[in-house]
Amino acid sequence: MAGPVWALPHPVRQSAAHAAAAALSDSDLQVVSIAPDPAPPGGLTTIHGFVQNDGPETTASPFTITVALPRGVTPEGPFFPETCEVSANRRQVSCEFGPGLRANRSATALVPVRLSADLREGTTLRGGSVSVRSLDDRHPSNNRGAFEINVVEAEPDS
Repeated sequence: MAGPVWALPHPVRQSAAHAAAAALSDSDLQVVSIAPDPAPPGGLTTIHGFVQNDGPETTASPFTITVALPRGVTPEGPFFPETCEVSANRRQVSCEFGPGLRANRSATALVPVRLSADLREGTTLRGGSVSVRSLDDRHPSNNRGAFEINVVEAEPDS
């Protein structure tokens, strides 16, 4: 016995472009670690969430770069891209990029952070990382890279 008409599945018509975008590509997104510039207590530095597509194909799906912040820093916009979102606990910044990253090309999320004013010079802040997530990525073993921030003496005023 058939169910009510409203419960029957209806075929969804998709354009050729939509169907092609829904197909996964054979791409390998890889995080490339870039050390942030050292900064003094209370100073500002920028985390570079650098991701490259090792290919062989262009990405067909969006991907997200997430920057996990070490203790002692706070994210401070503006971010790039502008659509980056800060988590409720302010420990992560996630930035979504659309499909279309060609093989052997890169994308970078820029996340400025303010160091806590009570940090000691000579301290190294550990526990930060950059990761990338995509449905297209066939090799997740290279999707995360750690970074450290060195706390240095403030530059004397000129």
